[in-house]
Amino acid sequence: MKKINIKIILQMMGFLLIFNGGFMLVSALVSWIYDDGALQGILFAGFLSIIVGGLFQFATKGFKKQIKKREGYLVVTLGWIIMSLSGTLPYIFTGSIPSFTNAFFETMSGYTTTGASILNDIESMPASILFWRSTTHWIGGMGIIVLTIAILPLLGIGGMQLFAAEAPGPSADKLHPRITDTAKRLWLIYFTLTFIEALLLKFAGMSYFDALNHAMSTLSTGGFSTKNASISYWNNQPVIQYIIILFMFIAGTNFVLSYYVAKGKFKKLFHDDEFKYYFFGVISVTLLTTIIVYFYADVSNEATEIQKIAHPMVLGEWESTYRHALFQVIAVVTTTGFVSADFTIWSPFLTVVFFLIMFSGASAGSTAGGVKIVRQIIMIKNGFLEFKRTLHPNAIIPVRYNGKAVDRGIVFNIMAFFIFYLMIFALGSLVFSFLGLDFLTSVGASASSLGNVGPAFGTLSPVNNYDSLPDFGKWWSAFLMLLGRLELFTVLIILTPYFWKNN
Repeated sequence: MKKINIKIILQMMGFLLIFNGGFMLVSALVSWIYDDGALQGILFAGFLSIIVGGLFQFATKGFKKQIKKREGYLVVTLGWIIMSLSGTLPYIFTGSIPSFTNAFFETMSGYTTTGASILNDIESMPASILFWRSTTHWIGGMGIIVLTIAILPLLGIGGMQLFAAEAPGPSADKLHPRITDTAKRLWLIYFTLTFIEALLLKFAGMSYFDALNHAMSTLSTGGFSTKNASISYWNNQPVIQYIIILFMFIAGTNFVLSYYVAKGKFKKLFHDDEFKYYFFGVISVTLLTTIIVYFYADVSNEATEIQKIAHPMVLGEWESTYRHALFQVIAVVTTTGFVSADFTIWSPFLTVVFFLIMFSGASAGSTAGGVKIVRQIIMIKNGFLEFKRTLHPNAIIPVRYNGKAVDRGIVFNIMAFFIFYLMIFALGSLVFSFLGLDFLTSVGASASSLGNVGPAFGTLSPVNNYDSLPDFGKWWSAFLMLLGRLELFTVLIILTPYFWKNN
């Protein structure tokens, strides 16, 4: 095995820093428009990122521009880390989040589209800082690398290795034979949907600023809001919540399917196994939640206003109960993490239900985090087929997905993914409990961080935030976010000794 090409890695880190700095300058423009007092700090952060990135680019000129698999994994993993480190600068230089630990947590939560926050008073933040938070979501939602490989030909570098590392799931659908054209089409879909949602939210009653920020957070399945109460701020405006519900669902759908639907090929949608499980799963869990909340949920008189939401004794109507149930089910399944109600107090049974769907995730090829439904379909089908194989040991019985046999190597990869996912979840829970968190908070923090969900349980419930975590807990949570966003193997593989051997 040849030595790792360090120069190509540094070249890409420089490009990403320039890319990040450019978006910071957009946030500086927002600061200038709103005159929020953060202009100087954001400008300094943006120019510093661009200058450092430019130095990286200059220092690595004239090298062999060829990227292999190992470089691809390093570029993706280090790219997320470098972007997150750079992304802390607007918070620190403006004094919005002076603590580096808190700033890094907020930034990693943004880029990984987790949506967990340490901010106690979001509405007191400068408008440009809130815009920057949403921007980190928007960049991370499509994937830093997927966004940038569309212009890698300008650098003379092919992008297939980067795409494989960024999207390691079992789905191999391509919109176009050339990976660069695929990235361009994905970006176009992403941008168009963001623009459409922002317009709809504006027409429904949001301000332009709130509409754009929430559109970026929704399509990225992130969950950062401009309001302390999240989406419950608009509980008296159902249209706004239904718009967000629709686009959360779309964001949790495979973007390849969204492309085909845009082209009028609706058969692709209804013939896809994963989409059918996704659609009917959401409907089933929503109906179950609605019935239990309406007839059986118990909210005490001491509950907060947010906690009382979607309870029949308060609202007295099916529509509101159904809307909040649907909203929270989709918010958790798609790992968006927006909050319209505190689902952790609806009932102990529903607490377990929401904990379990934190592990589901939405579709592969979407911006959602989590395990992904396609993996669960294949795992479940393979499990049932084991009964047949036990009775007929000589028979060849393949797992079928979308009518086609799934390669055994993919099945084994998915099984390994599940094992590692559960092991890391267990380890994450142990670390949080070692830091003094109670059982419910520990397992909730681990599941939420690894699944990129955001709100959890216990002291990290939807009406609280992550500021109460000790500093090490915030760093550990950020590490779990990174693992989950890059679907484990991309990060874990570079921690193995074999990865670094040159022969």
